[in-house]
Amino acid sequence: MMDATIAKQKVIDSGLILDAEDLGDLTRGHMSIRVPGDPTHFFMKPHSVGFDEITLDNMVLCDLDGEKVGGAGRKHSEVYIHSEIYKYRPDVNSVIHTHPRHAVALSASGQSLQPISQPAVAFSDGLPYFRETIDLIRSQAMGAGVAKALGMHKAVLMRNHGVAVVGASLEESTILTIMLENACQIQLAAMAGGGIGEQFDAQNIERLHFNITRPEQYVVNFEYLKRKAYRALGRIRTNHEGN
Repeated sequence: MMDATIAKQKVIDSGLILDAEDLGDLTRGHMSIRVPGDPTHFFMKPHSVGFDEITLDNMVLCDLDGEKVGGAGRKHSEVYIHSEIYKYRPDVNSVIHTHPRHAVALSASGQSLQPISQPAVAFSDGLPYFRETIDLIRSQAMGAGVAKALGMHKAVLMRNHGVAVVGASLEESTILTIMLENACQIQLAAMAGGGIGEQFDAQNIERLHFNITRPEQYVVNFEYLKRKAYRALGRIRTNHEGN
């Protein structure tokens, strides 16, 4: 079992990865991970910082009522997306909420995500909608609504707002967040380019879904994007020191 420091470092790494993928939306996105060995608490990105500014010290520790019980940072007002999903889904160990441009655009169209690309096939077992509000999720009741809409799926489109993506690991939720945005971008491009053509049959889709949603796939790609993000961070620091 990983220890708490490793779990918190994964939050930092996820933040750097999602920032590099331009999925931060200023300071508004947030991610969390359950505390190893303690499913009633989770570490979460603090309020008022970007995905690239998360540290071991400013991270917050919250309980399943959405209350901050530790950490130096300020608690996000939308903490209830996380706490309520964790209550509803004991299989989930990580939650990410952000506002990817193409995912928001697709949600505004009311269209369902179609399995027309490899990233989209990851969600071929269902991508539901949360339609209750465009507003911030600032209460337990609203968070419970998101969790109910999510059901047992990997992600939920929050109409005109953003996405909530979950995983058995932070590696899984991070990679799925990126894949979901890529899938929405491809679908919108196909729709704008003349419409969606003939699709592959269910057997093809099921086989690909199995192949691209293995836990090792999430880990391999998370580790690659982490290396890439740290290389870019190193170049920025080197250039800054050179000036």
